[in-house]
Amino acid sequence: MLKKLGIDFRYLRGDLFGGVTAGIVALPLALAFGAQTELGAIAGLYGAIAVGLFAALFGGTAVQISGPTAPMTVVSAVIIAESVQKAGSVEAAIPMVLATFFLAGALQVLMGVFRIGKYIRYIPYPVVSGFMSGIGVIIIISQIFPLLGAVTPTGGSLAVLKDLDELPGLFDPEAVILSIVAIAIVYGAPRLIKAVPGTLISLVAVSVLGFFIFRGDVSIINDGSGGTMPSGVPALHPDLFAPLLVPANWRLIMEYAATLAALGAIDTLLTSIVADNITKSKHNSNQELVGQGIGNMAASLIGGLPGAGATMRTVINANSGGKTKLSGVIAALLLLAILLGVGPLVGQVPNAVLAGILLTVGISVIDYKGIRNFRVIPRTDAVVMIVVLVLTVLVGLLEAVAVGLLLSSVLFMKAISDVVEHRTVSAPLTQYAQEVGWPDEAGVMDRVGNTVYIKHLDGPLFFGFASRFQEIAKAMPEIKVVIFRMLKVPYIDQSGLYAMEEAVLDLQRQGITVVITGLQDQPKAMLEAIKLIPNVVAREFVFDDFSKCIPWLYEFVQKEGYDPDPSGKV
Repeated sequence: MLKKLGIDFRYLRGDLFGGVTAGIVALPLALAFGAQTELGAIAGLYGAIAVGLFAALFGGTAVQISGPTAPMTVVSAVIIAESVQKAGSVEAAIPMVLATFFLAGALQVLMGVFRIGKYIRYIPYPVVSGFMSGIGVIIIISQIFPLLGAVTPTGGSLAVLKDLDELPGLFDPEAVILSIVAIAIVYGAPRLIKAVPGTLISLVAVSVLGFFIFRGDVSIINDGSGGTMPSGVPALHPDLFAPLLVPANWRLIMEYAATLAALGAIDTLLTSIVADNITKSKHNSNQELVGQGIGNMAASLIGGLPGAGATMRTVINANSGGKTKLSGVIAALLLLAILLGVGPLVGQVPNAVLAGILLTVGISVIDYKGIRNFRVIPRTDAVVMIVVLVLTVLVGLLEAVAVGLLLSSVLFMKAISDVVEHRTVSAPLTQYAQEVGWPDEAGVMDRVGNTVYIKHLDGPLFFGFASRFQEIAKAMPEIKVVIFRMLKVPYIDQSGLYAMEEAVLDLQRQGITVVITGLQDQPKAMLEAIKLIPNVVAREFVFDDFSKCIPWLYEFVQKEGYDPDPSGKV
């Protein structure tokens, strides 16, 4: 049974070291991510335990460490804020929020079952880059007020930026000191102590500093959790199913659940690829989605934040000796032990410490590689990256991804269209003699003269090429035969199909005979499906290859009296 789950005790020592290390790293991040939402720090810890445990057991990546991540937390915070606004209070909004998280997990399971995982890799890098950088900027902006000891205004990044003029009156010197020390330790500790994560040292050291020096002067986690940080086994939330039975809730729940599911899938599978590169193994993307979905469903049942594969924690696990799924299980069980053993102490952590840790997370999430290469990447990629980044920060995550994917698709089609046009339309058709013939055409044009035009099509015909294709047809010179050589056309879509039909009809209206050679299977099936063959172009004018067309061509030009060689030699 255990081997079927991917757990092998032969690697127990490495899994133990890797899991413990990853769990220690996950603790401060889980608390910080939870504190960024209105569910509180405990929700981050619950999410890290549930997602980490079940995603490890049922996932498809051996060393994956899962839990709340920056992108998932930002989306979750938006969902929670909107639900609270609609319900009137956090308590009233919890069932709606958890229902959304549960459905997101269920959608991920379905994505895995229907093998959608393999398509994630087709999401353009500029979209991912802009989105991740936007997430980083949102986290940084959201921590401006907490770093100074104040409460972040509701309403997203725009609300924070709009209220910046109020900061001088909200300045809390003690909170600022703790924030600065926390940030300094996160960045400075690894230079002195490599065995313990800087975030954990920061969490513990600055919390102790705040407890003994600034106790009562700065806000702590307990201040936002009803006075006491929950401890013990988390309670179940069966009430989350009630909102799913109300049709009026479906649109909001489904919209955000789909966003979380897709984002979690992307976040997770990108991390799985990183894990493959380290361990020289191969993950199962669809099984990984199933595991993540089960984990997120479990997290929602105990009031935890949804999560995904966490890159930094996964890398630390692999580099610390983790080999099998047992390492992820150990990481989750360590967090559970911490919750059961020292839960009340966790409530004493100052919010300024978590703000400092989150600021470093936001800075690390930004895609510096993409920004660094901004001037050398194609201009279209740069535009997509900037548009997605700006929309992520100022408008919304869902809108940013949707616009990014649409813009990337259009620009990609335009780029491919330009390539195809460059190959197939190297010169205007009024200068048809300049088009370079293919090797098997040697001597043919000398034989038939300017009465025949051979049009070389190279690459797929799709909507990006359609308008230009019609322009080509209208620019034809006074010739009698046009041969479309389609040997290098592997694909034609509906727009390209109709464009070609219109071009053929235009030529025929001019009294030009149209011949097609070298059709591949897909274009041939499409042309026959719309009856362009044989209703518009008779089968006698369709040849499997150009060599079979040559005898017909010589016969045609001789019959019509266009042969420049009176001897009629072939």
